[in-house]
Amino acid sequence: MIYPIRLYGDPVLRQKARAITDFTQTVQVPGFEPVNLPKLAENMLETMYNAHGVGIAAPQIGLSVRMFVMAEYADDEEEVPEENTNPRSKVLRELVVINPVLEPLNKKKNKNSQEGCLSVPGIYEEGIARFSEMRLTYQDAEGNTHTEENEDFIARVWQHETDHLNGKFFLDHLPKHITDDHRTELAIMQRKAKAFLKELKDKGW
Repeated sequence: MIYPIRLYGDPVLRQKARAITDFTQTVQVPGFEPVNLPKLAENMLETMYNAHGVGIAAPQIGLSVRMFVMAEYADDEEEVPEENTNPRSKVLRELVVINPVLEPLNKKKNKNSQEGCLSVPGIYEEGIARFSEMRLTYQDAEGNTHTEENEDFIARVWQHETDHLNGKFFLDHLPKHITDDHRTELAIMQRKAKAFLKELKDKGW
């Protein structure tokens, strides 16, 4: 199942997502049938691969819960998979992250990597200062708790996706004039987001 990805301007992307406490519950993405958490994770990964992304958070599909999924890719791990390739062919592992808690392992930050976002398509910027090494504590789709540490690109993805759970975009970390430079593109996204919400409302959602 591939879900529509919510665009910049959709109010759900500015909400602070709620924690998941019942791992037996079903959840419902607006416009779709309810699913359990393992199936939601599977659908989110399918949506992410379809969009050639490295991660996607639940608010990006219209579900305000503290959950994201991501894939670690082989070879050029810092590159978004090319549109003419099958992203699954380079996957080293998939990660389903629920209720993440992030802890920097030191004060070192890196701002030299480029970031983009599936909810802000076509816009990429450098200069976002992210901690270089992070510890991530989280639960999987069955509610089991895990802790792992990583650095550089993977640590950046963790921080980027967790930002989504707190209602933030990568652009929020940059000077206002950079966002202003993308005013036209963002305005188009906002109009598309508004039209999609109207479509959902017209269908009874």
